[in-house]
Amino acid sequence: MAKQEKFYTPVPEASPPAEVCVLLNASSGNAENEAQTDALHNAFARYPGMFELRVMEGGNMLADTCRRAMKDGYRTIVAAGGDGTISGIAGQLAGSGRTMGIIPQGTFNFVARGLGIPEQIDEAIDLIAKGTARSFSLGEVNGATFVNNASLGIYPQVLKEREGTYRRWGRSRLAAHWSVLRTFASFSSPLRMKVTVDGKVMRAKTPLAFVARSAFQLEHFGLDGGDCIREGGFALFLAPDSSRMQLLSGALRLASGGMTSKRDFELICGREIVIETLSPSHVIAMDGETFPMTGPFHFRLRDDALRVIAPE
Repeated sequence: MAKQEKFYTPVPEASPPAEVCVLLNASSGNAENEAQTDALHNAFARYPGMFELRVMEGGNMLADTCRRAMKDGYRTIVAAGGDGTISGIAGQLAGSGRTMGIIPQGTFNFVARGLGIPEQIDEAIDLIAKGTARSFSLGEVNGATFVNNASLGIYPQVLKEREGTYRRWGRSRLAAHWSVLRTFASFSSPLRMKVTVDGKVMRAKTPLAFVARSAFQLEHFGLDGGDCIREGGFALFLAPDSSRMQLLSGALRLASGGMTSKRDFELICGREIVIETLSPSHVIAMDGETFPMTGPFHFRLRDDALRVIAPE
């Protein structure tokens, strides 16, 4: 008897029930969750069959929810939340060939505002439905991606204080600024570090090393460094070793847009940054979230890491 050949049919990619999957972080922004979802569904109604909404109850579900949407075959996945939500979804989509959309629902919305994405839900949905995608670069530290900034030192403590303030008084820009003032007034542990920028080595004792990737965020606070970013690099800020009162004074100048180079920080531009400290591990702040991480801390750019729907 002749041996029969076996034929294998490849498993096709899943066919999703809609064109676009919107991932809503229910813990982001000022609006109540029910009001957010109602506003989204009302906006979706103008584009029948185009959008599906999936709600994430907290940021710890973000990665799993995004991977599930990719596995289900969605080619366009939308982050509905603040900068932390946008950063987390961007990190999942980077290099996947998917397109990312943004519906701003956070406190500051630096990513969306920097890209010119409208903060009103209806207008953001219209842009996703009708707009085109453009390339978007991400920052990376030890393999973890960020869109706005990453830092060591006092800022992770600011975020911890901020979450406590949010729980007591609700999310607002005033509460965020108040958290900065409270933390700076009590901080007392500067870091000793070796910093290498594009091969050039320097040593510093500083309460804060802040690596910026958003020109919009810097200019919002009246800071230099936007040109470093527009030219394809990072803007690294090293704060001087300061007393509590000097830190508090600097925080007030930051809130009023009155910080200046040399007096309040040292600004260094570069594409490759390595920071080494005496301690083997630190809590790193990235895009408004904190993560434990072991050094040394290698910062690099992922050019054109993904495509984002945004105005030309």
